[in-house]
Amino acid sequence: MIVTDATSMTSTAPALSEAARAKVNLTLRVLGRRVDGFHDLESVVAFADCADRLTLTPDADLSLVASGPRAQECGEVADNLVLKAARLFGERVANLKTGAFALDKHLPVAAGIGGGSADAAAALRLLAGVNGIALSDPGLMETARLTGADVPVCVRSEACVMTGVGEALQPLGLPTMPAVLVNPRVPVATKDVFAALGLRKGELHAGVSDVIEAIAWPKAGAPMDDWLAMLSGGSNDLEAPAIRIQPVIGEVLARLRATGARLSRMSGSGATCFAIFGDEADACRAAQTIQRDHPSWWVHAGTLS
Repeated sequence: MIVTDATSMTSTAPALSEAARAKVNLTLRVLGRRVDGFHDLESVVAFADCADRLTLTPDADLSLVASGPRAQECGEVADNLVLKAARLFGERVANLKTGAFALDKHLPVAAGIGGGSADAAAALRLLAGVNGIALSDPGLMETARLTGADVPVCVRSEACVMTGVGEALQPLGLPTMPAVLVNPRVPVATKDVFAALGLRKGELHAGVSDVIEAIAWPKAGAPMDDWLAMLSGGSNDLEAPAIRIQPVIGEVLARLRATGARLSRMSGSGATCFAIFGDEADACRAAQTIQRDHPSWWVHAGTLS
């Protein structure tokens, strides 16, 4: 939801703010690699209650400043996906109103939870609001796709099945699920994980019958047990190659599985892993224990939905 901050002193227009929630891949199948080099995916995506926050002050020159506990991990401002998204959007919308962005960075980067993609998606939502453009606008969604594979789903920021190269989205009625996210504070480059998967251009990773199989996911309002039964039959095809690159991911998964979690898996290309619990109290206890034993790890107890 967009909120206003009438105390902004940098412009006569009020500042607008958006949460950029962490994306979590509950399942991730790599169906194959296309001849153009991109990978076709199928992923059940949820969003966590931890987030960065992006603020836009309209009627100012396009710019970005970063602050917060993870600001130093953002790299060069000129390369940030927030500015990339804004510039690409401006190429598709004549006289696009932009402004000064301020990013309060909390999510770890290169972590498999779409932190940069969520920031870019928040920028697009803010720019759409300022310019009176619907989030379903074809130009906005094209901009999201060109900015990054995870940006379209992060624009929606709601549970869905993501297919293709990230552009096809099917909403899901996922219930709110208590969860713990853990990142061992090691960056993992997505390109390195896909390279370790080792698919040649035009090569399928799944069998043809598997590719065309349509999964009947539980309906909205179904209990969490129904969802966990379905999700438990899935996997993350990038988990094994990511562990070869960063073996500590296997340690994180072992630690989560030792807590009595209902389901645990790596998200995206890693290194963040998640665990789903029966109730929030169990999730909080597990997070506290893991943080005590591994104080250098990033640990978040909350919910996925």
